[in-house]
Amino acid sequence: MYSQYYNLKARATALREKGKTYGEIRKVLGKPISKSTLSYWCRNTPLPSHYEERIAKIVGQASSRGRKTALALNRIRFEERIEEIRSRAHQLSSFFKDERTAKVALAMLYLGEGAKWKRHRGLHLGSSDPDIVQIYIRLLDRCYGIPREKLSARISYRVDQDIQALTRFWSRVTGIPKSRFYKTKPDSRTKGKKTLIKDYKGVCSITCAGTDVQLELDFIARMFLED
Repeated sequence: MYSQYYNLKARATALREKGKTYGEIRKVLGKPISKSTLSYWCRNTPLPSHYEERIAKIVGQASSRGRKTALALNRIRFEERIEEIRSRAHQLSSFFKDERTAKVALAMLYLGEGAKWKRHRGLHLGSSDPDIVQIYIRLLDRCYGIPREKLSARISYRVDQDIQALTRFWSRVTGIPKSRFYKTKPDSRTKGKKTLIKDYKGVCSITCAGTDVQLELDFIARMFLED
């Protein structure tokens, strides 16, 4: 889907080729074009040899006017770099539609976070990161047709945490009903120790039957070791 400002792409790339920053391009065009869009448009646009020298000069001039301004310009340069990296990563988005690619991604994720077949039968993955848990659940459904309705969850938590609040949180994240969360006890080793990480919500483990899937993911991951 094209940006609503796609008709300005040619002008934007021409300005970028002259060494203009994304902020300067937006100012010249007079449109609130996102930096990610500009980065994508200009991903193959060569920058003039004097670009870095020009940026360094701008930052140096700003430094003489005040540290605050210099820091702001440094932030602009950093944000441009981040947008260029994001643009390169975005070019891989089409690969995610391929089921084989998704299965390899799931195998790598399970290799790092999942329970291994020799110690545990069936699928079991736990993480304190909500993003990892959500990616895992989506990949299970996409690659093997395992819906959320077949998943159960367990929360590992600290003594000073409220298990009811944690269950509500992880139920929202995973889409798994609270009735499918196993009852657990807090880690007794944390008694008398305050949880210092403000956003720590314990470790949520997702479980379901699927030894054959577990073995297949293990074989996929090991292919990289044997290649």
